[in-house]
Amino acid sequence: MAGKFTLRKTDKGNFVFNLKASNGQVILTSEPYSDKRSAMNGIESARKNAGKDSNFERRTASNGQPYFVLKAANTQVIGQSEMYSTKATMENGIASVMRNASGAILEDLTEK
Repeated sequence: MAGKFTLRKTDKGNFVFNLKASNGQVILTSEPYSDKRSAMNGIESARKNAGKDSNFERRTASNGQPYFVLKAANTQVIGQSEMYSTKATMENGIASVMRNASGAILEDLTEK
């Protein structure tokens, strides 16, 4: 099974997408979007930009845990990872996003 994007509506009425690996684990979460069209554009941007390592910014949270953000060519953040226990597991997460994003199908949960 390939990766997939899931698009959902939050309790506050915003749209958020997750990229899930083939094992179902969330590997990237978007920022909230005010409308569905913008969220769909965010998914397309993730597909387009996830194949290039330089679009990933490695960061460290205030508690010392590593995580990453995926940025578009205009440096706008497309999505963020979970917090990882080590830099090596964070790098595995980046590799998973790179492998899964471009061919990921879309599951639109806003229409259910």
